[in-house]
Amino acid sequence: MGNKLLVRAYNVGVGDCIYVRIPDGDQNFHILIDCGTISSINLLKSAIKHIEEYMLPDAEEPGKKRLDLVVVTHRHRDHIKGFDPTFFGNIQIKNIWLSAAMDKQHPQAAKTLSLHDSATRAMRDIEARGLALSPTLQLLVSMYSINNTDAMKALRQDLPEANGIEPVYVHADKPQNELSLPLNSASIRVLAPEKDIDGYYLGEEADEMLRGFAGHRTYFTRRSVSIVDAYPENISAGDFRLLRSRLLSNAFAFAETDSSIQNNTSVVLLIEWRNRRLLFTGDAEWEGEYKDGKHNGSWNVMWTVRPQHLCNPVDFLKIGHHGSCNATPWAKGRSLDYEVNQILNEILPLPEGNKKPSAKAIASTQRTKVYKPIPAAELLEELGKRVSNTRTYYQELSALDLDFEEKQPFEDYWEYEQVDCLMKPQPWRTDLENMLTGVDYVDVEIEPGD
Repeated sequence: MGNKLLVRAYNVGVGDCIYVRIPDGDQNFHILIDCGTISSINLLKSAIKHIEEYMLPDAEEPGKKRLDLVVVTHRHRDHIKGFDPTFFGNIQIKNIWLSAAMDKQHPQAAKTLSLHDSATRAMRDIEARGLALSPTLQLLVSMYSINNTDAMKALRQDLPEANGIEPVYVHADKPQNELSLPLNSASIRVLAPEKDIDGYYLGEEADEMLRGFAGHRTYFTRRSVSIVDAYPENISAGDFRLLRSRLLSNAFAFAETDSSIQNNTSVVLLIEWRNRRLLFTGDAEWEGEYKDGKHNGSWNVMWTVRPQHLCNPVDFLKIGHHGSCNATPWAKGRSLDYEVNQILNEILPLPEGNKKPSAKAIASTQRTKVYKPIPAAELLEELGKRVSNTRTYYQELSALDLDFEEKQPFEDYWEYEQVDCLMKPQPWRTDLENMLTGVDYVDVEIEPGD
């Protein structure tokens, strides 16, 4: 085991908490990629405690363990909720990498930051009103909660100060010597986001979008509550309710746009170790095609700007966005020359003839009533054809004598699991592996290449 690279995905519900151990000479290099969930914070606390006690070596500082690198892909709570300084009190962190989109001073993200600040104000004011919202809208609002501010403060200030370091805001254009790490047998390359965040991920429509929302901004301020809670004299009650509904719809649409951009500014890492390639994608999304000067998905940008890093197969894929169909470059029913299918066929090619796939993958996921379509069953079935670490979950769960239509995780959203997909091999996923084994993490080991 000591000669193998280890990827460990902790079962934290819908969220990412991924530990990576890279053998490097006579010692190991230890990485934590994200620490978040939309579920209980206790899941993250337990995961960090387990990493501290069982996975990390002693640090130079007495009584502490050493964690060489923390990578935070983006600011959504299912990726940052667990960065509570008290969880890391016994851990010495040597390096912290944050997405350049988190840098308040980044000159090429001014519009992206403005959009996020506006969406945050709107969602928090909606939350303060106590409106009755659907579970999906409740989740969207929660992505902008005050707890996110606390986590960002911990990442930008508290944890760096406690460890005597400065956070590094990373992007694909950052020179490798500015990302230097004490690694001899491996390299860690940032493939995304691009430095020009506004240009690639917002595009020319940014100004129009921000101007459009500015007209509604006064509605989402605390001092306007008395205005919106009482009908104005110059408008009928029905028209007022319609206006208010439209304003709320615009705010949610604006927040959804911002949420997508946060996903698309995820840090994407390519780890190369002893002739092996491992791709960690955060929640990077894909679009139909790349358009210069327009809003683009991260996969499309990488494929256009840095194709040399995606034109060879990978040995491991962290399946993006908890198995969402918009985060792995594959479109069912599209021809093989369709752009996003080209990407998947390059990084995880279908085996030819009687050959078996050798790559591995993990989906850090859990099907919930809120995130019903995630993971996308047909996508996992497709990935199951391309990787070697698979399970036929229907068969193995059936052996546990579960009544699929009455027991979790299938109650109320059975249609999304799709029995025919569960009857076919899928990559390992943290939720169902936990049901089968009772273990709170999923391990993938990567052997050195030839």
